Amino acid sequence: MNRIAQYLQLAVLVYFLLLLILFLGFETLGEMFGMVPLIPESIVTILLSGFILFLAAWGATQAQKSKLNGQQKKLIAEMNEVKAKLYDYEHPKAPRSTKPVPQKNQDEIPGILKPRQNFTDQ
Repeated sequence: MNRIAQYLQLAVLVYFLLLLILFLGFETLGEMFGMVPLIPESIVTILLSGFILFLAAWGATQAQKSKLNGQQKKLIAEMNEVKAKLYDYEHPKAPRSTKPVPQKNQDEIPGILKPRQNFTDQ
């Protein structure tokens, strides 16, 4: 697909360069191509064919860009997965210790603050 896009872009460039040369030297080159009476229909046909060629080149470029973006996203997801596996390998999870949860004193009334303790330096 990349080659097609490159060739189509090159074809657009060559097409419009040839048209530029044709119209710059129209008095001599126009007679060779039988375009002496320059009519609007012929100019419209020439420009529309160039526009269609340009759209084909643009579409091929966009298709290539879309393909590359998809590949990039897939590679980034794969890289993140490998990073996660490496992190898990380097930092194994320690088994959870079952420490008993300290029981609250039944004398304490919940919701009431403990009295403040004053500490003095001596």
